[in-house]
Amino acid sequence: MSTTSPTASTSTTALQAVARYGYVPFMLIGLNGAGIAVAAAGAPKFWLVAILAVAIATGFLVERIIPYDPEWNHDRADGTRDRIHVAVNETLILASVAAIPLLAAIVPAPRLWPHSWPFVAQVLTAILVADFGITVVHLASHKVGVLWRFHAVHHSVTRFYGLNGLMKHPLHQTVEMTAGVVPLILIGLPVDVASALALAVAIQLLLQHSNAEYRIGPAKYVLALNEGHRFHHLKWAGIGDVNFGLFTLVWDHLMRTFSYDPARRFDSTQLGMAAKPDYPNSYLRQMIYPFTGRGGCASEATTTPNGATQTSTPDPASKNRC
Repeated sequence: MSTTSPTASTSTTALQAVARYGYVPFMLIGLNGAGIAVAAAGAPKFWLVAILAVAIATGFLVERIIPYDPEWNHDRADGTRDRIHVAVNETLILASVAAIPLLAAIVPAPRLWPHSWPFVAQVLTAILVADFGITVVHLASHKVGVLWRFHAVHHSVTRFYGLNGLMKHPLHQTVEMTAGVVPLILIGLPVDVASALALAVAIQLLLQHSNAEYRIGPAKYVLALNEGHRFHHLKWAGIGDVNFGLFTLVWDHLMRTFSYDPARRFDSTQLGMAAKPDYPNSYLRQMIYPFTGRGGCASEATTTPNGATQTSTPDPASKNRC
């Protein structure tokens, strides 16, 4: 016999509804808005770190209120590793923001940045430009062998949750951020705008890999959030080469790499890399593995979603999950 009272059940349902429909607006508009306000005011940067801490805490809470897959909330001897990834890669992002004044002094660049625009418009412009650069490098990382070696670290995950977003080899993280931010620096990106952009990237990665069954309606065809990004992590060669965008799916629609099936459900058996089921799990081994012989691509037999066996052979024109 159930001991749950109708009042408690109603309260739980109401909380789930708030989380399901309010989580994304709170993160994208609320916390990013707070970050933009802090950056525009020229406040100390630790306030942005505090906002990021709130975003991470909120993400973990919502994943427990409305989990997409409750099993993905359980540590698989990967929690400590992922926290190291977050610490290292967030430090790199913050360091890149701090280096902008130095780079601006060293690299002669035309002063083309629209300083007269409202601050929020400047941040949105930076997001769109960075999104294009990061998306292009992400696509290339699935086609160019040397890039895939390092990007494969990110695709070794077999469960989706917030911290997965920053589970990247720092060299690949650097390449992606360089492609996204350098064009902005070359036209005079202000440090305060870069700070708001850095926070937006971190929040977006939390949302994109969240184990939360939130709802965003038709926006799922435009915003690069978890519902579409799960298709990108399908483990079979070619099938997961979709939905490359970080902030938006606009570039994927233009490049014809967008994919979505509302009827599909995901579990851990569909994630990871079919050709590398034994990919290293520890942080140090993941850092070293791309430099080893086994870190590259090789012809290997894999099982496709329909149960057939195929051989993946390196092909410079298409990414192989190996």
